[in-house]
Amino acid sequence: MNTPKIDIGIDEANRKAIADGLSALLADSYTLYLMTHNFHWNVKGPMFNTLHVMFMEQYTEQWNALDLIAERIRALGFAAPGTYKEFVARASIAEVEGVPKATDMIRHLVAAQEATARTARKLFPVVDEANDQPTADLLTQRMDVHEKTAWMLRSLLEE
Repeated sequence: MNTPKIDIGIDEANRKAIADGLSALLADSYTLYLMTHNFHWNVKGPMFNTLHVMFMEQYTEQWNALDLIAERIRALGFAAPGTYKEFVARASIAEVEGVPKATDMIRHLVAAQEATARTARKLFPVVDEANDQPTADLLTQRMDVHEKTAWMLRSLLEE
């Protein structure tokens, strides 16, 4: 049985390039999700309640976004990465060792949110050239969330 050819108006080379970029975004997004969930579990100190609740809202939003990114990769005709090994190889975000202090957790999350936004933004030239509006829409939504979240987290560090 032959697999049907994908004919959505985007050639295979561009679909592959977009899927590769989305795979990097998925890896950064999963790494950010895991970091945020870890910090939710382990935060302590005077800002505990605020951060515990904020981190839960953030990791819940990120969890839901993972499916959207992976499903777009699948719609383009490629397998979505789904192992820690693949995520580590593709992610631009380094794992955090140990349990940082609350303010350092915030700093790590700001950097990870910004890195994820940069990963999404890097894909736009290929997406624009391929005339891929669904991916452009997804990237725009993800960048908006990551940039806004980074701003909110940075605000916690201001005096």
